[in-house]
Amino acid sequence: MNKLGRATERAMGMSDTAWERHANPWSGWTRVAILPMLAIAIWSRVWIGWWSLVLTVMLIAWIWINPRIFPRPKSIDNWMSQGVLGERIWLANEPGTVADHHIRITRVLTAVAGVGALVFISGLIWLNLAATLFGLAVTMLGKLWFIDRMVWIYREQTHVARIQE
Repeated sequence: MNKLGRATERAMGMSDTAWERHANPWSGWTRVAILPMLAIAIWSRVWIGWWSLVLTVMLIAWIWINPRIFPRPKSIDNWMSQGVLGERIWLANEPGTVADHHIRITRVLTAVAGVGALVFISGLIWLNLAATLFGLAVTMLGKLWFIDRMVWIYREQTHVARIQE
C-alpha cells in the first residue's frame, strides 16, 4: 500500500516494542509538535547562524528517539494511541485488514501532506514566512487527517477481531 511508509518504518527501526511505546499518546503528540519546532530551528539561522544546525540535529534525533523513550501506554482508549496503532495496521499491509474505502483517501491525504511539505521546505529555504506557514498548515492538516483515518482503520480492525472471537 505505502512503500514510502514501510521504508520509513524500516529506516526508523520500528520494532514491536517501539510501536508499543509509540502508542503512548505523549509520543504521538510530541511528534506532532516536531514540525513547527523544526521550522523555528531552521528559521533561527537568521538569528543564530550555524548554531541553528545544533537545534535542527537535536530535533531530527528526537524523531528517532521519540518512539522508544515513552513507556507503553496504560490505556489505548484515546485518539492518538489508536491512530498510531491504525498506522501500524496500514503499514503492515496484511490482506483484508484495511477496507477499500480507506485506501484512496489515505493516499490523497499523504499526497496533500507531501505537497504541503514541499511548500514548507521551500518557504524555509527562501525564508518566505507565508510559504512556510502555509506549507506547515497544509502538512499538519494532511497528517492529522491521516491520523484520524488511521483511528478509523484501527477501530474497524478491532471491531472485526471482536466479532470473530
